[in-house]
Amino acid sequence: QVQLVESGGGLVQAGGSLRLSCAGSGRSFSSVAMAWFRQAPGKEREFVAAITWNGGRTYYRDSVKGRFTIARDNAKNTVYLQMNSLKPEDTAVYYCAADIGRPIPSMTAALYDIWGQGTQVTVSS
Repeated sequence: QVQLVESGGGLVQAGGSLRLSCAGSGRSFSSVAMAWFRQAPGKEREFVAAITWNGGRTYYRDSVKGRFTIARDNAKNTVYLQMNSLKPEDTAVYYCAADIGRPIPSMTAALYDIWGQGTQVTVSS
């Protein structure tokens, strides 16, 4: 069974840090683009960050640039999202996703084929 499993979410105070992990299983994800999205209550799912198949390029939404870092370890079939200087507006369920069809990531959720179950991140003020 092909799946992605996120971990590392939790409750943190504003200004704090969390590191999310997304472990893939059932197939290798080393040749595909990977991304993180998030969804807050009552809002649409939005793009957060993405990384090319080899980690050579990364992409971020403007509001997280300089605070979040996406990385991958293809040997471990795992993608990470390091989140620093967290703000209350970062509160959401965070999902990782794989775009099986291409090595260069898109910022469009509908183009991603495989999704994890999500992990809750709550930032208190």
